[in-house]
Amino acid sequence: MTVNLRNMNLYTNIIYPFLAKGDAEKVHELTLLALESAEKIPLSTTALHTIRGRVPTNPVPLFGLTFPNQLGMAAGFDKDVRVVAGLAALGFGHIEVGTLTPCPQVGNPKPRIFRLATDGAIINRMGFPNGGVDAALPRLRKLAQKERDWILGVSLGKQKETPLADASADYVTVMRKVYAYSDYLAVNVSSPNTPGLRELQGRAYLDQLLSTLMEEGEHLATQYNLKPKPLLLKIAPDMDEASLGEILAAAKDAGIAGMIATNTTIGRNDLTHANKSEAGGMSGKPLRQRSTEVVRFIAQNSDLPVIGVGGIDSAESAREKLDAGASLVQLYSGLVYQGPRLAGKILRGLSN
Repeated sequence: MTVNLRNMNLYTNIIYPFLAKGDAEKVHELTLLALESAEKIPLSTTALHTIRGRVPTNPVPLFGLTFPNQLGMAAGFDKDVRVVAGLAALGFGHIEVGTLTPCPQVGNPKPRIFRLATDGAIINRMGFPNGGVDAALPRLRKLAQKERDWILGVSLGKQKETPLADASADYVTVMRKVYAYSDYLAVNVSSPNTPGLRELQGRAYLDQLLSTLMEEGEHLATQYNLKPKPLLLKIAPDMDEASLGEILAAAKDAGIAGMIATNTTIGRNDLTHANKSEAGGMSGKPLRQRSTEVVRFIAQNSDLPVIGVGGIDSAESAREKLDAGASLVQLYSGLVYQGPRLAGKILRGLSN
């Protein structure tokens, strides 16, 4: 039998099946180490920039920023700001790092990432594991000192043990430390893996949280002699229209810049893989339709710009979010199953 190597997808046919034999979190760490190494080795760096050079540019003015293209990396992939430059070299026009918390946090017990390959999905119950904002600051400062043509967002979170009534202090702590080094800030109140966190989406907490962060942002902008950084709110897909309407009202009252829709889902509809009963938030293909519905609802019921996230693994699925009203899109799970050339493939498809 003759194998046509030109038509073979090396990643999906050879590399992914090999990686899938290993623990998902350990494989992710190996991926980060590989990108870190590629950023430091001249030959690898040249190869990465060659990939970026083949990615079409399509500037998107949004939030007072200019995004080089419509596609970004969602928060969660680079929790500790380790491989931002490498992800940008793969073609991502913006990278959202974190979620960062005030202090180091180990997250939930392992194993906590599960592949559902037959469904094109991933379930995670990470619980914001990260080295804490102070550990990330040297890397953020270094990135800020370099000239770059991509956008850096930072996802803000709270410590697991912090009571909801005191949550705003945690978000403010992280915000103060990263403000001068980020292009925009994302408020993560929608992960299902920190107990009670999603209650912050209710107006009993959300009004106070957003108004506090907006006020702090204005103060920090004055302190650093900068334009105020855009503040975005990342929400869950598991809400009815009435709840979404309440969130949009709170967002409008606070004057935030935009929304990120959506985080992972606790829903488990139409799954076939044996891991479907694992606890945690699910991302990937099964989230695609619901996240698009949330994007459309926001676009039709507010004037807030939206970054669409959920089930994006092709130009077609990215275009679906954009057609629903998203100004930008992000992915994560699609990269796991399709590999490092996915960003370029999507952007080339969108440009046709």
